[in-house]
Formats: sequence, structure tokens, C-alpha cells
Amino acid sequence: MKILYFTATGNNLYVAKRIGDEYYSIPKLIKDGSFDFEDEKIGIIFPVYYIGVPKIVEDFLNKVRLKSKYIFVIATYGAFSGSTTRHLLEIGKRNGIEFSYINEIVMVDNYLPGFDMNKQVQEQSKKNIEENLEKIIKDIEEGRKYIKKHTIIREGLRVLADKFYDNKFEKNFSVDNNCNGCKTCERVCPVDNIKVDKKPVFNNNCQHCLSCIHNCPKRAISIKKEKNKVRFINENITLKEIIDSNN
Repeated sequence: MKILYFTATGNNLYVAKRIGDEYYSIPKLIKDGSFDFEDEKIGIIFPVYYIGVPKIVEDFLNKVRLKSKYIFVIATYGAFSGSTTRHLLEIGKRNGIEFSYINEIVMVDNYLPGFDMNKQVQEQSKKNIEENLEKIIKDIEEGRKYIKKHTIIREGLRVLADKFYDNKFEKNFSVDNNCNGCKTCERVCPVDNIKVDKKPVFNNNCQHCLSCIHNCPKRAISIKKEKNKVRFINENITLKEIIDSNN
């Protein structure tokens, strides 16, 4: 079983590791030009962005060639999964990908302008992450066929949200004097959008993942309208693993 994942703060890497032991980072696969995969089961794991599939994952699915009788998808989210299923089915139809299983799991959301990270972290236990993940793992092991349903109303909301996609998101970042030029932000960026001389410079291909902010060891990077300075990395994943996933 091969698992293809995208992670910013470790949630989706953790899910990938819990499901199987052969897992590959989507950003690295794109950089390497690796788009051909064949196995009995193939999984795709990613976070919900703009109540749909992240642009980096959609770009990957537009190019990938999957040969498997069982293709499954797990989407992680913090509060609202939007119309991820409908978005996936649309992408799959366009690219000849037939999904056998699509499900979702609520985890800690790292989107600082929308969520109080302190509250998100404190309420982890209420999300029943391990219990829900065990059910999903059992489904996959048994080869269960299941597609999580999302209504047409949700799809309308996704289309609306997509219209508000900020193509100049990098303008929302600021860096304070705590920055020591360590280049962690550069290394965790999944699309090489950050270059550090003395301080990070943000280019115009931001994926809105906020990996740079959450993984900064000095908490030197901020974003407009964030609720507080609390940051998050999945406790089961190391910074090195996140760097290795995206660098």
C-alpha cells in the first residue's frame, strides 16, 4: 500500500504513518517529477483548504497516474470539511481517477486567522482523533467502499470561497526582530516560496499552509488577524520530519 500525503504541521503525516509504512510527500513528488504509482491500495491524505482540496494537491492529481483497484482519500479538517468530496470527485472525473473510499477526520486546525490555537490544542481530546482514526484504518484494511456525502449547498459555498482565494497571501506575513535567519521557514515551505538572507522573503506562490509560522523556532513570523501567538505541531511528528516532507 502506497500513501501520498501533504502536511504542514504534521497532522496528515501522522495519519499517513498510522495507516501504512510506505508513504510519500506530495510536494517532494512534484519537485521530483514522480507521478506514476501502482499498488493494490493507494491512499491520498491532505488537509481541507478553502473548504475543498488544496491547490497543491489538485495540481498533483491533475498529473498523477494511479494504477490500483482501491484508491482511498482521507481529508483532515478543524471545523468544517466543506465540499471536499464533491471537489475530489470532480478532479477524479477530469483525470480518470476512480475513488473507492473518501472519508474525513477532524483534527487540530492550524489556520491562525480563523481559529484560536490555544482553544484548538486544549480541545484535542474532544475531537476523538484516535477513535475516529482507528475506524478509518479498519475500513481501509477491509477494503470498504464508502464515499462521504457532501451536499450541493456545500459545493456552492466552496465555489464562493474559491473566489475569495488570496493570490497575494504573502502580503499578510510579518517578521519581527526575534528572527535569527535559521532558515527553518525556508526548509518547511512545500513550494520553495521562501528565501532567507537575513530574514525570510515571501514570494508569490504561497499555498496558505502556514507551515512557516507554526514551525518557526523563534515564533518570529506572524500573520494578520491571528488570534494569539500559540503555535502547533502535531505532538507525534518532529520538525525534522516536516522539513524532510517539504524540502
